Amino acid sequence: MARAAHRRPTVPEWLRDPLRVAGGPVPYGTVVRGALTTGPLLAAGVAAQHTPWGVLAALGAMFATVNDRPGARRTRVVRIGVPAGAGALGIVLGGLLAVLCSPADGMPDGLWVVPALAFAGYLSGAVSVIGPVASAAGLQFLVVLLIGAGLKPPGPVWLAPSLVVAGALWHLLVVLATRPQAHREEREAVATVYDQLGAALAAAGTGDGKTQRRAFSGALDRAYAALEHHRGLPRFRRASAAERRLRAQLAVAGMAGEAAVSLLWEGRPLPSRTLDAPLHLAHAVRTGRPCGPLALPAPETPGQRALRDALTHAAEVFRVSGHPTPEPAPVRLRDHPGTRRALGPLGRAYGLRVALCVGACAAVAVLLHPVQWYWLPITAAFLAKPDLGPLFSRVVSRMFGTILGVVVYIALDASLPGAAGPVAAAALGGALIPVAARHFAFLTAALTSIVLALAGVSGTVGAPGARLTDTALGCLIAFGVGHLPRLGGRQPAVDEHWASALRAAEAYFAHVVAAPAGGREELDRRRRAAYQALAEAHTALAQATSELPPAGVRATRWAPPLAALERLVDATTACAVRLRNGRPLPVNEGRRLADALGRLAADASARRGTDWPPLPTPTELSTRCTSLAEVAHQLHNVRRFTEAA
Repeated sequence: MARAAHRRPTVPEWLRDPLRVAGGPVPYGTVVRGALTTGPLLAAGVAAQHTPWGVLAALGAMFATVNDRPGARRTRVVRIGVPAGAGALGIVLGGLLAVLCSPADGMPDGLWVVPALAFAGYLSGAVSVIGPVASAAGLQFLVVLLIGAGLKPPGPVWLAPSLVVAGALWHLLVVLATRPQAHREEREAVATVYDQLGAALAAAGTGDGKTQRRAFSGALDRAYAALEHHRGLPRFRRASAAERRLRAQLAVAGMAGEAAVSLLWEGRPLPSRTLDAPLHLAHAVRTGRPCGPLALPAPETPGQRALRDALTHAAEVFRVSGHPTPEPAPVRLRDHPGTRRALGPLGRAYGLRVALCVGACAAVAVLLHPVQWYWLPITAAFLAKPDLGPLFSRVVSRMFGTILGVVVYIALDASLPGAAGPVAAAALGGALIPVAARHFAFLTAALTSIVLALAGVSGTVGAPGARLTDTALGCLIAFGVGHLPRLGGRQPAVDEHWASALRAAEAYFAHVVAAPAGGREELDRRRRAAYQALAEAHTALAQATSELPPAGVRATRWAPPLAALERLVDATTACAVRLRNGRPLPVNEGRRLADALGRLAADASARRGTDWPPLPTPTELSTRCTSLAEVAHQLHNVRRFTEAA
């Protein structure tokens, strides 16, 4: 009898996730800026004998350092300023709670304040689905509100929020003063798009196209975010000549990316001299110099003709310094997809999870230690937000990072006299935040050392031990609430992002089938929206598979339909390229496929099964249009896989 093959046991994803650490070079400039903000502000408050003022300013600088990420100047202003404004609002509302509720040994009198804190937690969790800036603002609002409700205000009601904002503004001032070169981040983002375009073109015919196409789509999204992220604000919509040039260069990269997707779908490799063209364009973006002559491919296939047209247009755009480009349309907040998610089932699920965790921790804190009650719900606030990562991984990392931060603080406090130890711990923690942000455990250690420093100069006794106790208890509460039936699971997030990806794919395909005259900008916008929705769905599924069972979602159920939908969008791009080359699509079959995809998207949004209409088969379309036949084939796959899932 043949011996059965033995498989090596695989480590579950929820065990591997806590061990992953993001790589990359050390951002020395950001490290120096972090050291110049939190610690010096705290030292200034202590030296001026206004320690509470220094504590609040250092708190604002700490959050600004956490929210600071590489990017354009205006992007950094919003990433730091919006959460700082939310923190100022939070400390005002927290102070009002402390005033309205007569303090009883430090805790607002009466358990009715717990529902108020739970409601704040609900708001913090619900806005997290809008985007990363809204998520950071929601978290800072909740944490600072808890601090404001638990601490005695240092003066008039306007002083505390002013100090928090002043700390953030100090960090922002340091950032702007140490990064004098304008538009460097925007140029690098656009140049990276061309680098990834070259990698995607080189992958044609190699079988590695999916990975390279995803990398190109991600780089394109980041570049558009750097150039157009704040187009909803009228003042930030005023683009300089350099920005208009970068937008024109980025628009050309989008055209070339459409051709690259078509070439990946065709599976025909390009000559090496053509593969050098994106590298020349990337160098021209970085240096501002002419790109020189570009080697154009032979126009043998629709994809090659599309790439030839895109490179010809790129040469013209890079040669003419004042090439016109349309101004991006302003985006209203109510029309943002994230706003709809915040008001929908996903926002309610996220908000309820944070509300229960914060409310439960606040109620327990009343019984345990009412003097420093706010530490326990703050711990839950950092753990309960589902958008920040898998719960089990964050619980383990939070506990380990807290222990490490306590050890660092105790060592510095014991080795340096007076307030020098806490100030050194705050400065060291601020300097390490940019590097520690690569893993939640290290970030927790840096933040713990800062928080203990703020507590130490404020005269809090026993802060390290209390911090360990609160962290352990907060981890237990968050872990329990996060695994409650129908609340802690990741299925709502997977369902919501799957429905969003279907809606974006349907809008893109319907626009291609309609074949409107002109409308190139609208087609590019819908294509980018489709690929961005697919990337968000992949991220949601990856986080779901990293959750501890039964909260996690098995990737074997949802990965196949998501991969089929991704191939469908690729085939849609090939259809668009075919149309641009004067080859019409079979109209009736295209409309039938668009109607079926629209019905599937509507049913997925409503969480109901789909009554599928008769679909054209790939066989009957293959002789008339291979790209539309591929759309039909992948739609049949989506139908089969979703019914199985």
